[in-house]
Amino acid sequence: DCNGKSLLHAPSSLPSNITGLDLSFNSLVMPSHGTLLMRFHSLRSLNLSSNALLTLSPAIFSNLGALHLLDLSSCSIAFLHTDAFKGLGNLHTLLLRNNSLQELEVPFFLPLKALFHLDLQHNALVSVDALSLQLMEAVPQVRLEGNPWVCDCTAHPLQQWLQRRQALQVTCATPPGLQGREVAALDSQDLGCRMKQRFPRGLSTAQQITVTHSNATTLPARKGGRSWPYLVGFLVAAIGISILITLAAKCKLFHKNLASYRHRPLPETSSIGGGPMEDGTGWDRGSSDWGASERHPVPGAADLQAEDDDGFIEDNYIQPSE
Repeated sequence: DCNGKSLLHAPSSLPSNITGLDLSFNSLVMPSHGTLLMRFHSLRSLNLSSNALLTLSPAIFSNLGALHLLDLSSCSIAFLHTDAFKGLGNLHTLLLRNNSLQELEVPFFLPLKALFHLDLQHNALVSVDALSLQLMEAVPQVRLEGNPWVCDCTAHPLQQWLQRRQALQVTCATPPGLQGREVAALDSQDLGCRMKQRFPRGLSTAQQITVTHSNATTLPARKGGRSWPYLVGFLVAAIGISILITLAAKCKLFHKNLASYRHRPLPETSSIGGGPMEDGTGWDRGSSDWGASERHPVPGAADLQAEDDDGFIEDNYIQPSE
């Protein structure tokens, strides 16, 4: 127990095989390079609280592989290097409360494979990213109370994480309308955001972010949204069927027209009198004998009129076989 001794360094007279050391409320000078307490490889508990530490250099505790508890409370720590806790694979409890941490660097969690209790109370944390929350899922006990959490749309991952862990007493500091309310009790509407929805391809990323984080409240986007391949398939099938129907109709019409024009020319005989037709003479004779025709009708005309009212020969009337 060496607390409150105004020490700058750990006493050299201490035996190297000690397992617990309390150096709290001193004025320890932290090395900028190398490791702290190089001789004490058997330490399992180390208390460095209230030492006004400003920074922790990379791998400063790497020689303390047996350490289970590390107390760095009230040390004015504002920044944690990503390798600050390198080598502490057996650390069980890490106390960082009453410091000035504003953000959590994700990699600093990675060496702490055995961490069970993490205390981050009363720091300056306003938000925490989703990856840090994912890494903290493996830590059974995490204390986040007393931080000035900003409860906007960026706090949505934290809100869900706290709900899953049934963590209470983590309250909002801002905005004023949510000050003092528990983060876990809020929903996406309270946080002023909505669930991300699909957007047209032409919409820019900035516009997507603007729409996603707008204050308008809508229903969460339904799962799925992959109906466009079915629409394309339906359109292709419809176009294909239309083309086939058109080709079938044109083929039928082609055969009909072909059959209509497969005939032989009419013989050059009058269809009424049965005599040869003479160019130009028929009309003259008809005009000169008009009166005689009215007095003596042409035989067989009535029968022909009864047989064909319009006086025209229909298509296919004379078959090729005849």
